[in-house]
Amino acid sequence: MEQKLSFPTEQVELPSKGLPYSPESPLSKGVLEMKYMSAKEEDILTNVNFLRQGIVIDKLLQSLIVTPINYDDLLIGDKNALLVAARILGYGKDYEFEFIDPETDVKQNITVDLTLLDPKPLHESLKPGKNEFEIVLSTKTVVTIKLLTHGDEKKIDKEIEGLKRINPNGSYNTTTRYKHLLTSVNGNRDQSVIREFSENMLVRDSRFLRSYYNQLQPDLLLKFNYTKSNGDVVEDVDLPIGINFLWPTT
Repeated sequence: MEQKLSFPTEQVELPSKGLPYSPESPLSKGVLEMKYMSAKEEDILTNVNFLRQGIVIDKLLQSLIVTPINYDDLLIGDKNALLVAARILGYGKDYEFEFIDPETDVKQNITVDLTLLDPKPLHESLKPGKNEFEIVLSTKTVVTIKLLTHGDEKKIDKEIEGLKRINPNGSYNTTTRYKHLLTSVNGNRDQSVIREFSENMLVRDSRFLRSYYNQLQPDLLLKFNYTKSNGDVVEDVDLPIGINFLWPTT
């Protein structure tokens, strides 16, 4: 009989705890099983076509996830956590990088223990099986929004790409994202209404919406602390995800 190869795996907790997913989805359990990185995944990381298309990270994660899921259903914050887990399972918990103090331009070699990164505290609006949230904007417009998934991000990128072919000098990132983020405006779910509102949203509403979404979205806190040359400790600095994150020997 043909002997099946077995690979060591780990359970990875999702920052969302699985709350926004449909109860029928394996993602609703809040954990995924991932295998350790092997030579197969190294081939993926060096695949020139994947690198050129900007899909190498997705191909890597799809190869590592053992739990049978629809990859397009993954929330962006959960996907970020899986990326960090992939780095740990591939190269260990210590992430070394060069950091330049923005105030003094002094360079430091920093090592961050990736296993100590914490998830964001869950927003009170997150409930099991629910991925739609009502917001009253500063202009008293009532809208509902959803947390964006990997599949949504692909649609957004494709739409922006198409718009740029028509007008290369145009800027479409913000309005296109809102068209996919919003699910209703004052109770109206018509796509033409949503698109018109997205394109004409007042700046104060836009700022309010972005702020609320950032608080709402489950994610991993990609932050670190460092000590300045004078001994002062600077906290909650954005963790730089550079080329050596998944290509540490580069």
